[in-house]
Amino acid sequence: MKIYGDTSSGNCLKVKWVCDHLALPYRWIDVDTMKRETRTTEFLKLNSAGQVPVIEFDDGRTLAQSNAIIRYLARGSDLIPSDPFAAAKMDEWLFWEQYSHEPYIAVCRFVMVYLGKPASDLDAEKVKRGYAALARMEHHLAAARFLAGDAVSLADVSLLAYTRLAHEGGFHLDGYAAVRRWIGEAERALGLPPAH
Repeated sequence: MKIYGDTSSGNCLKVKWVCDHLALPYRWIDVDTMKRETRTTEFLKLNSAGQVPVIEFDDGRTLAQSNAIIRYLARGSDLIPSDPFAAAKMDEWLFWEQYSHEPYIAVCRFVMVYLGKPASDLDAEKVKRGYAALARMEHHLAAARFLAGDAVSLADVSLLAYTRLAHEGGFHLDGYAAVRRWIGEAERALGLPPAH
């Protein structure tokens, strides 16, 4: 299969990490979103929403949206809890990530990393809501090793992508000991080098 993505994007890296962890063969195709490569006629045939990541299977079918992709790729693996309720809790975190975490942590990072703007230019409401997301994770992880049970799951993959890079969006993790502990454990469980 082919993965169309941007290696600076946490949403794209989620897909790469799952493939690497599960030893799924793929060919990575770099897409530069800042050069509007997701707006070409050719790319829009793959994903009419004009977003990465997208995977294209050998039979020509395509799938977009990072959490839908990793949910599909990891079916039957140890990244999805076998207990139905634990799997549903994993899904709860996946939905929450896209609605209550990524729009703040990742968007602030986009402003600073992709647009090159200083932290002083960040939207104060996005910063506030980003810290609220980190506080919720801190509260949960203070009492749990991982997000959905005692082993790494897609919930951890999904939330690790931008949480480990939160500092690039102006967020400081000094007061989030449980989150910092979890980042290290999740990175090790997935075989990732520590984020800088």
